[in-house]
Amino acid sequence: MPWYLFLFALVIFNLRKNWWWWVILFLCTVALTDMTGTRVFKHVIERLRPCSDPAFLPNVRMILKECAGGFSFISNHAANHFGMAAFLFFTLRSYFNKKIFIVWLWPLAVSYGQVYVGVHYPSDVLAGGLLGLLFGFLTASVFNKRFARKDEVVRAGIS
Repeated sequence: MPWYLFLFALVIFNLRKNWWWWVILFLCTVALTDMTGTRVFKHVIERLRPCSDPAFLPNVRMILKECAGGFSFISNHAANHFGMAAFLFFTLRSYFNKKIFIVWLWPLAVSYGQVYVGVHYPSDVLAGGLLGLLFGFLTASVFNKRFARKDEVVRAGIS
């Protein structure tokens, strides 16, 4: 939670006039990735998690006390965090230049953790990451075209 509060304060300070549109589209990114992951993929494909699949369970090193409920494909954690990172990257890179690449460390760590604890297969986090990248790019494009100042969009490289 402190990370997100810091992030919102940073956005309010830097974007000034259109910060609330940024926050709304940021939240839309998370909502789109989460709802799509759950309703389009998980409840349609119904793939068992590695820690709850009897055929695969001998290959899983259980670190958690209990296996998470629900289905595995796709990883909503990966989708949500890659979506947030993509939105951050494409909307704020004109402010932070090369330092903005640090935003990719968080979704990579979250995705690795999901596989490491045995609640997702690597393909689950890969698909979730791709879904997040797609929605993050799309919502960032909307923000950059509609609400960012034109000089910011040119500096960010998105038209």
